[in-house]
Amino acid sequence: MKTTSRNAVIAGNWKMNYGPRQASEFAGEIVPELDQLVEHYPQIVPIMCPPSISLPAVREVTQAFPRIELGAQNMYFEEKGAFTGEISPAMVRELCRYVILGHSERRTYFGETDDIVNKKAQAALRHGLCPVVCIGERLEQYDAGQTEDVIRFQVQHSLAHFPADAVREVVVAYEPVWAIGTGKAATADGAGKVIALIRRLFEDRYGNEAATTLRILYGGSVTSANISEFMTHPDIDGALVGGASITHDFVEIVQKVIETLQG
Repeated sequence: MKTTSRNAVIAGNWKMNYGPRQASEFAGEIVPELDQLVEHYPQIVPIMCPPSISLPAVREVTQAFPRIELGAQNMYFEEKGAFTGEISPAMVRELCRYVILGHSERRTYFGETDDIVNKKAQAALRHGLCPVVCIGERLEQYDAGQTEDVIRFQVQHSLAHFPADAVREVVVAYEPVWAIGTGKAATADGAGKVIALIRRLFEDRYGNEAATTLRILYGGSVTSANISEFMTHPDIDGALVGGASITHDFVEIVQKVIETLQG
């Protein structure tokens, strides 16, 4: 049995899938099952992260199931203003508690830097949101043996300047970019070593208590077939699930997490 005081966070990133109608239908199918699964396991936090346009529709479904959390896939760091197409922290907070920030696709396709990600994370904390901050190395960096240097830099810049009274709300997702959407997942041992490094670096900045309570997820081709392997590692506190989160496999993943935690 895995022994840790940290919650197990299973976040599903729907990416650019399911408009309001489809999102409502899909949520209606899996939310009752998810709620029944986690009813007696308060240490498990399932989060669904639909596109922002579908958040209200999914929220209508989840309102009757308070154990099922919602998250946004992105937000801007400004409070309001002439920023066409963006959503503010306050807007997100009206609909949900979590927000994914710095996902590799945001960094790769939309040019988000560690400094921008950090501004967003600070804004999220100011508005009572829990930022799920993503970091991870690209394939060429992994092949060149630069993983530790990349992670060190990203922790120093994406996870900087958090207020002491809010740092407990931060969630980190380690997502090796070479394992996202490729079907090629990292091993639990390999991911665990990087996640242990993230925890040590976080401790250097914020202290032992903050590092001990920090929830660090693995993200990268997570499925019901491999989630148990990752969840047995003492430093891995859950998963950021991509493609499998828009299928019934997400329910199976949560089921496997429960079984792993039970031992």
